[in-house]
Amino acid sequence: MFHLLSKNGSRLSIMIAVALSVAACSHGGDQATEAPPAFTIDHGLYKIPEGSPLRKELVVQPVEMRQAPHAKVFPGNVEADPARTVNVLPPLTGKVAELKVGLGDHVTRGQLLAVIDSGDLAQAYADVYKAKDALDLAKKTLDRTRAVKVAGGNAVKDLEAAQSGYNQALYEYNRAQTRLTAVGGTQGAEATRPMQITAPATGYVTALSVAPGMYVNDPTAAMMTISDLDSVWITSNVPESDIGQIVKGEKLSAVLTAYPDQVFHGTVSFVSPVLQPDTRRDLVRAVFANPDLRLKPNMFANVSIDIPQPDEVFVPESALLMNNDSITVFVEVAPWTFERRTVDLSYDESDGTRVLKGLKAGDRVIVRSGVLLND
Repeated sequence: MFHLLSKNGSRLSIMIAVALSVAACSHGGDQATEAPPAFTIDHGLYKIPEGSPLRKELVVQPVEMRQAPHAKVFPGNVEADPARTVNVLPPLTGKVAELKVGLGDHVTRGQLLAVIDSGDLAQAYADVYKAKDALDLAKKTLDRTRAVKVAGGNAVKDLEAAQSGYNQALYEYNRAQTRLTAVGGTQGAEATRPMQITAPATGYVTALSVAPGMYVNDPTAAMMTISDLDSVWITSNVPESDIGQIVKGEKLSAVLTAYPDQVFHGTVSFVSPVLQPDTRRDLVRAVFANPDLRLKPNMFANVSIDIPQPDEVFVPESALLMNNDSITVFVEVAPWTFERRTVDLSYDESDGTRVLKGLKAGDRVIVRSGVLLND
């Protein structure tokens, strides 16, 4: 405690001495005895004379010139990866007889999701049976025509017509079989109306738009969406003015509203080639592993992206002084002689402030106690 009081008392004494020196300089001969000045000002130059207490307080260091990226923060959110997301479409129209899953459920590839009572499925089975019957008849006709031709009783054109009829019947049978398989039917099974909808991929049901008893009449409208959330996107919305500085591969970090004390690190993997017309912002995405499913689609995030910057001068914030409406620093122009110089600043960083104009590499500035010269 005594040491702290002594140190503060010493600083206070120096400040009082500086104040007295300034007062002495301004009042000239009003006092018979003047204390030696802590500093003098001559044509804009601040000089610290020999024996001034300021020589023990002022710390002078050279400015640093370096290249370092600047982190800019943009709003963002978590999204399911479209490459790992599938929409489940009804192959045919019909009525939802059973719904086997709910929103948020985890499903595996091939798992039964729903059963649809579909007259169209029964028609697909019927088409296969009709095509098979026509194929059998065409085959018998072709065999009979060949036998008659061998016996010399048929013309060549009759054999050609029978062969054409068989070929057409075969093509129609193959087409009917392919369609039946495509809509979920089983080859060789009895005709049935219930159509089973199975999961095309493993993941979570992230959207559900059907319910038991509902008719599905649009085969292009998704019944549900399944997303594999083992990895997700964090997408940031970058203004048009900043997008030119961001390229694939740059470092990125995200802090989510749900986990404010945790930083998720990644790299930019995608920069959209098209701006969003309503917001004039671009979508910048990064892929994040999500094995514990902590990152949930539609969570909000603040995304920080390291944007490269040119070589710039850095100074400690302690070197910056307010002077009227400008920001200045004291630059050493000779031993213990300084000039006040106005500077234009760029971004503040954790280890200093970028200076755009007013300083150059090699300049030495006061980085501590410069306020004692701030008149």
